[in-house]
Amino acid sequence: MIVAFSVSPSAAEEDGGVSEAVARAVKVVRESGLPNSTNAMFTNIEGDSWDEVMDVVKRAVEAAGEGSSRVGLVLKADIRPGYEGQLTAKVERIEKHLSGE
Repeated sequence: MIVAFSVSPSAAEEDGGVSEAVARAVKVVRESGLPNSTNAMFTNIEGDSWDEVMDVVKRAVEAAGEGSSRVGLVLKADIRPGYEGQLTAKVERIEKHLSGE
């Protein structure tokens, strides 16, 4: 399964941003050892089971929320049992179509 998620704590930085908190969340994801990627809007993580992926998401949300009384979480999941490597394979299939192959 692939989960795309975004966290936003209520306690923002001086400029209204949340990059420091988001960095704490991304660090948890990267240290999990699961395939992942981060872009301007979401962090994507891929794993074999709900328990495996959601444990990482939970810990990432907790890390982002340090020092904040409230955290918003947006989550989207692609649940496709029996498929692995889809974090990159989905993008490769799109690129193939774009290249005219």
